[in-house]
Amino acid sequence: MGSTLKGRLPVPNLNTEKDRWCQLYKVLNEPRPEIIPSPRQAVWKKNKSVLWYYPAKEKKYDIPLFMVYSLLNKPYILDISEQNSVIGNLTKQGYDVYMYDWGSPGLEDKDITLDNYILDYLEMAIRVALRHSKVSEISLVGYCIGGTLSAILASITDLPIKNLVLAAVPIDYSDFILPDQWVNAIQDGTLNLDRMINAYEVIPSEFLYATLLALQGFNIGPNINLITRGHDQAYVDKWRRMDKWLKDPVTFSGAAFKQMLNELYKNNKLVKGELVIGGKRVDLRNIDCNILVITSTNDNLVLESQSLPVMDLVSSEDKTYQLVEAGHVSICLTGKFAFAIDPWLSTRSDLN
Repeated sequence: MGSTLKGRLPVPNLNTEKDRWCQLYKVLNEPRPEIIPSPRQAVWKKNKSVLWYYPAKEKKYDIPLFMVYSLLNKPYILDISEQNSVIGNLTKQGYDVYMYDWGSPGLEDKDITLDNYILDYLEMAIRVALRHSKVSEISLVGYCIGGTLSAILASITDLPIKNLVLAAVPIDYSDFILPDQWVNAIQDGTLNLDRMINAYEVIPSEFLYATLLALQGFNIGPNINLITRGHDQAYVDKWRRMDKWLKDPVTFSGAAFKQMLNELYKNNKLVKGELVIGGKRVDLRNIDCNILVITSTNDNLVLESQSLPVMDLVSSEDKTYQLVEAGHVSICLTGKFAFAIDPWLSTRSDLN
């Protein structure tokens, strides 16, 4: 503890200060940390995408989990470190886990649409997981945009989905985190990115990173936290892993990006029941499996009001809403997501 003299500010502990500035020097000068995944094997590949299988440490549940992360970021946030891995914690809790990595599209993938991603990639990957696991049902766990795609698929597929978990999921795009002028400009067509998308054909990762920063209001809080907690080695390690992930975005197919902007953000077709995927109208009332919807108290990217409408739109009799004290990213970065969904899934993960 720093000593305090009457009428003066506390004197900082010199060892703490030394640790703080040594850690900051490390952040600024050492390579970003290596992300070592939990034990896994690739069971299917299509184009740039990979389906990974993570076996349970000691299997307790019949029904495996199939995790779908966002198209906008790389999914290793779900397996960021041995201590804070969502996937690692789930396998320790007795679940077999499959995780779908969409990959990062190249210029040759510019014409891949949301229809392709949902039907040709995601649906096929789940069928592969079902064959690989040799079970008749599966739990689908979608996070952020991955949850949006999972909900869309669940409403039009004949796949045997027993449980559907949607976390930090944007469903209703009438209310989302952007300055009001941006929202109005997108919805009335004043801000139209079609020409930019046509020019790039595949959206560069740098554009998506800049967009993420803008949505967060160029938040400098994490950098301030790094300085104030620089003496805490565990915190600095976590910070460095998150920083690596944030600055490691994917590219995005131009056709899918245009479709997402116009049909979801601009016209809100999913909630209106006007979205058509693979020639089928997406009606969320077709979802009748068990469903868990999770939002976070400090989510600065997806509002609670964007997720909640799905509770009234689905036909499920067994449906649960859960509010978790976390942020949009921190619920994964800390591994907390695994413990948030386990109590619900554990009672619904045996075969009938």
